[in-house]
Amino acid sequence: MRKLYPALCSAFLLLLMACPLAAQTPEPAQRNDRKAEDARREKDAARMQVYELPKRSRPHDVSPAPDGKVWYTAQHQGALGILDPRSGGVHQVPLGEGSRPHGVITGPDGAAWITDGGLNAILRYDPRTQEVTDFPLPADRADANLNTAAFDGDGILWFTGQNGIYGRLDPETGDMQVFDAPEGEGPYGITATSDGEIWYVSLAGSHLAHIDRKTGKAHVIEPPRPDQGARRVWSDSKGRLWISEWNSGYLSRYDPAAKAWEGWKLPGESPQAYAVYVDENDKVWVSDFMANAVLRFDPETEEFTSYPGSGPGAQVRQILGRTGEVWLPESGRDRLMVIRTGSPEGAQGSARE
Repeated sequence: MRKLYPALCSAFLLLLMACPLAAQTPEPAQRNDRKAEDARREKDAARMQVYELPKRSRPHDVSPAPDGKVWYTAQHQGALGILDPRSGGVHQVPLGEGSRPHGVITGPDGAAWITDGGLNAILRYDPRTQEVTDFPLPADRADANLNTAAFDGDGILWFTGQNGIYGRLDPETGDMQVFDAPEGEGPYGITATSDGEIWYVSLAGSHLAHIDRKTGKAHVIEPPRPDQGARRVWSDSKGRLWISEWNSGYLSRYDPAAKAWEGWKLPGESPQAYAVYVDENDKVWVSDFMANAVLRFDPETEEFTSYPGSGPGAQVRQILGRTGEVWLPESGRDRLMVIRTGSPEGAQGSARE
């Protein structure tokens, strides 16, 4: 045994010396993985395009328009912005003194519908006549802090107000009803499912709610994580609700049919999930303020893919899209970013790439 000991030591030392060299030389499989990752990043970068907006416009929400243009709310300038992606041209429509628009969506009538917290009114912009029509909230509902809106299956507009209300507006008659939220302050994001049902989430109340469209009553569904800070909500093609949880950093899903919750923590340290959107392929997009990125989540593989902001402090507060495109308003950079998920259409002009 004494004669074997020096030989074993020598062999061990040689093994230790060889280890650093092995670590410095990637195996063929590792090199292929790195090349594949580099190629994916180059492909992703080619599909992303950034458009400059007027300084201090602070785009809050965005909505693709029927004619190929894109609408956004210029919250700090009291205007509706209109971007032409092909030319990169931008012009803004003033909404009135005191305006502070939050949300914008495209209605079934092809008009832009805006929730304006400054004017405490729902606004309709007609792209054909360029006229703006006001639908003010009742006098006893002042300072509702209007947030977002969605159309139900009957063409009725439903909206939320963070100061404890939600409501409905009939676009044909102008009739409006406003309801007290069941748990007070907090109603924020709102969505319609594929069968026309309306759901909203409460940021302060940390819950999901389903609205009975006949009675107007909201039924609260409590999530498994208390105080999670439900900020935005979106429905997939199967009617399941996807929710961005600001306080917990989770992306959660509620299935009304199964009455079941699932959740996925965003990657990284202390994530802050803000906006959520489900595209036409049922891929889920969620913005993370802490990571300064937008993440795409694949429900089948349960994997996240990260798309960084165009610069520090991008602050994507809402996400919306159309077939082959996902649009991101970067409120902290005065820019709109698009990620083209389908065949590129070659938008050109004064866009910053």
